[in-house]
Amino acid sequence: MGIFSSIKNAIFGDDKDEAKAETKGAPTATTGPRTPAPISMEEVERRISNIPGAEKLNWQTSIVDLLKLVKIDPSYANRKELAQEMGNTDYSGTAEDNIALHKAVMEKIAEAGGVVPGDLKD
Repeated sequence: MGIFSSIKNAIFGDDKDEAKAETKGAPTATTGPRTPAPISMEEVERRISNIPGAEKLNWQTSIVDLLKLVKIDPSYANRKELAQEMGNTDYSGTAEDNIALHKAVMEKIAEAGGVVPGDLKD
């Protein structure tokens, strides 16, 4: 499981919950595969703000605080790995890199409807 999966699971529940939901709404010959609908950034932020301790951290703009909130080590190594999962192979840990990483994570969560895309699970 990748770091992005861990972030998503801390906010929306783990992949086991997704599997149960997918089984209940499994695609049929007539419905085809289910694709989660994107959710708004406001919904992502609402769910994150409900995590205990959210009011004490600047998770809205800080990737370090977002990782702390979901109990993931915010070390440079983990942020670099997360950046690579998000497609940034040139991550160097600068303020600009961290801002871009935070934005990418929040957008990916919203566009995936709170479900981790398959390409980010490993």
